[in-house]
Amino acid sequence: MGMYGEIRRLRLEGISQRGIAQRLHISRNTVKKYCDGDAVPWERKAHERAPEVVTEDVRVFIRGCLKEDELQGIRKQQHTSKRIYERLVEEASFRGGESTIRNVVREMRHKAAAAYIPLEFQAGSAVQVDWGEATVLLDGKKTAVNLFCARLCYSCAPIVFAYRRQNEECFLDALVRVFAYYGGVPRRVIFDNAKVAVKDGFGAWAQKQEGYARLSAHYGFEAVFCNPASGHEKGLVEGLVGLIRRNVCVPLPHVKDVDELNGKLLAKCRQYGGHRIRGRESRVGEMLEEERRVLLPLPGYGFDPSRKVHARVSRYCTVRFDTNNYSVPADYCATEVTVKATPETVEILLAGNVIAMHPRCYGRQQNVYRMEHYLKLLERKGRAIPFARPVTQAVPEAFMAWLYRQERTPKQITELLLRCREEGCEAVMSGHIPPAPPAAIRDSVPMHPVDLRQYDALCARKAAQA
Repeated sequence: MGMYGEIRRLRLEGISQRGIAQRLHISRNTVKKYCDGDAVPWERKAHERAPEVVTEDVRVFIRGCLKEDELQGIRKQQHTSKRIYERLVEEASFRGGESTIRNVVREMRHKAAAAYIPLEFQAGSAVQVDWGEATVLLDGKKTAVNLFCARLCYSCAPIVFAYRRQNEECFLDALVRVFAYYGGVPRRVIFDNAKVAVKDGFGAWAQKQEGYARLSAHYGFEAVFCNPASGHEKGLVEGLVGLIRRNVCVPLPHVKDVDELNGKLLAKCRQYGGHRIRGRESRVGEMLEEERRVLLPLPGYGFDPSRKVHARVSRYCTVRFDTNNYSVPADYCATEVTVKATPETVEILLAGNVIAMHPRCYGRQQNVYRMEHYLKLLERKGRAIPFARPVTQAVPEAFMAWLYRQERTPKQITELLLRCREEGCEAVMSGHIPPAPPAAIRDSVPMHPVDLRQYDALCARKAAQA
């Protein structure tokens, strides 16, 4: 740089190129290049010569390999630069170097950095929703739960609910609870193309599932679906999933059930109301109160997000739902009933009345019994009691062994089983139980009074004759 400055200074003083070269002891060609300021030493012309061995045929071959990877869509089984070079050597008799092919592949794979448009939402205009996953200790057992996350786009107020599955009834139930928490309905709900919401298509061409269509019609919002692989289109809620995972689920929360976990999530979301978002003058809670005033009102009729199917009670006094069998009282055997499933319960109804209720089982091919549904039947079939599944699954073997040492009738046994269900087996075994009364002999043949006076008179006459 100092030499360049000297050349320019001497030239401006009127010294010839030859004189500058002699004075600075440099080449006249260098003086000629820089003396008039038409070139500068700190800029270099880019190297533009393409490798002669990389012909158009070679480029077509490489593009074909990359296109094949794109069509197959197997992320862990794609062409590397080395593999493309090996194929070129084997299949196209390529004579160039591997580094040359690496440069070409890198150039073809280069993608322009993603560019985004800053967005601004009006109060009450939209809410973003999404599913996430987290691991908790549920009743002492490490369990993966699903987190339904929602966040208003204006105030950024979050709300999160935990579910054991990502099925349609959980999705609809979550949205109903979200609207109830916010006290109103945003005009748009932004979601991805999950099957719980989309029946066919994607993005702007998505067709809503029937349940989601009913919900959106009832609450009056527009369902907006993101483009595939475009998480940035709902970036607010994408960040919420990670925030909840880090701040509520680390360390692993110890909870008895999902309701207790939802209590922790609700407390965290309310605590976030005191947070101030960068670039906003008000806190999240203050903006939420402002936004609540412009949300659409909640409808007067409560939406039922449960799933309902019709079923027939089998001869084993069970109905089948979602691959599992649930018991009903024996009186309803062979009856047509309605099964109503919510995220956590399964109800069996007859003519609108609940005849049985169970915690929902998310296993497969399981049997869910309530012992009391079979007690009336077991009174008549007493010899089946030791082998009845509803009994053996409900009470321990020790209680059954103790029970049969009492030498009781089937009716008395079923009464003790019911007490065991209500009071606990230990309480029944340790409590005072009156001894079993002797079995009374009952004669079903009617007996009518008989007058024996004639027989007595006959006996007296015969005795006199003798």
